[in-house]
Amino acid sequence: MPHPWIPNSYIKSELMKEVGVSSILEFFEDVPRELLLAESPRVGYGAPLAEYQLARVFGELMSKNSYSYKLPPFLGGGVCFHYVPSVVRHIASRSEFYTAYTPYQPEVNQGVTQALFEYQSLIADLYGVDVVNASLYNGSTALAEAIRMAVRVTGRRSVVLPRSIHPEIAEVARTWSEPVGISIHSADYDRETGRVDLGMLEDSVRKSKPAAVVVQTPNFFGVVEVELRKIFDLAHEIGSLAIAYEDPVFTGALEAPGRLGADIVVGDTSSIGSGLNFGGPSAGILGIRGLEERLLRQLPGRLIGYTKTVSGEGEGYIMVLQTREQHIRRERATSNITTNSALEAIKAAVYIALLGSEGLRKLGEAIAGRTEFLVEKLVSAGLEPAFPKSVCLREVLFRHSRIGELRSFLKKRGIYIGPLVGRFYPELSDCSLVCVTEVHSRRDIESLSESVKEFLQVSAQ
Repeated sequence: MPHPWIPNSYIKSELMKEVGVSSILEFFEDVPRELLLAESPRVGYGAPLAEYQLARVFGELMSKNSYSYKLPPFLGGGVCFHYVPSVVRHIASRSEFYTAYTPYQPEVNQGVTQALFEYQSLIADLYGVDVVNASLYNGSTALAEAIRMAVRVTGRRSVVLPRSIHPEIAEVARTWSEPVGISIHSADYDRETGRVDLGMLEDSVRKSKPAAVVVQTPNFFGVVEVELRKIFDLAHEIGSLAIAYEDPVFTGALEAPGRLGADIVVGDTSSIGSGLNFGGPSAGILGIRGLEERLLRQLPGRLIGYTKTVSGEGEGYIMVLQTREQHIRRERATSNITTNSALEAIKAAVYIALLGSEGLRKLGEAIAGRTEFLVEKLVSAGLEPAFPKSVCLREVLFRHSRIGELRSFLKKRGIYIGPLVGRFYPELSDCSLVCVTEVHSRRDIESLSESVKEFLQVSAQ
């Protein structure tokens, strides 16, 4: 039967049966046969277009008099241009989500509390952990909270933070850690692979016996850390907690860090529904593996739980833990930040529910395929990957002696790559990141490659 709420959802065979015809062509019997098409007309683009592709097609058509083909930015550095489906913003703009604050009165905020419960459940499944809080401010503060949480749980006062972690995220972690007496120990990256140098990491871990060992994958260079299980096992051998920072957009392509042994997972929702937002806001992800009370009671933020009413006849959602709130915990609060990013968390939940597990897998494959194609085209154009022996996802670090001039040359043509990483890593002053996501088409990447080739040819003269 047709769906009562969805227009035009009638099943064709049922309609035809009701009308009394066996073929659609019976409706056109009075039209001369020679005027009917023998096959469907070849119109459109050969396949259904994604929403973002359709938006670009309309943009070109509607602005034909003044429109010049504009490439999506290839800017990276951890915050990349991902498409946010229209339905995400539409649902998040509902007044009960858009204007609501913390659901202190769950009896009149069941919509918000259920949405946050779904967010927690979806993110926990993606990261392979058991508990996720109802969001933090962003990925950098989530990592800082995770470090301080690990210190409270273990009683140790140091943490190992590899140099391959996003340097600005690491800076936030230092800002939150050093004033309260937490020392930060470093471990360098391997100059050939761009991954954490396991020898240096092990040496640092065994000497400092830290509260936690942190690793980011893919790291700041876009390099996938393929030895995560070894790193986590090393942390556990010393009695440390393992913290994994991973962007949720990669959970469709990489094994979940929780299933590889991470005790605490962190990330940022900018890639799954929040969008760039001129640098913010987004929601910070923080979750834990297992249900040990020592971790659960020290988890900053709010937890939404599913429960029954007093009479036992109904069910609903409430806040079951809010150890971060000064009004509840006072000086024993696990964090002095008293709010979260509930709206951005709800956007992430809508995005994940929209794509589903199959959609997330396809998204991961799309980004992986575009990354491989990007490397192929830019290498053929004359650029050199900084870490050719490694697997990269979304971002790739390219090297050239005149990388700054190349970036300026491309900018004049409306093509944006970057950032230049020399300001963070002096030894990589001739390198720049280039980022591709699901929004970049084959034509986009080829246009970038042609412009790079043009610059190298001109500069060689």
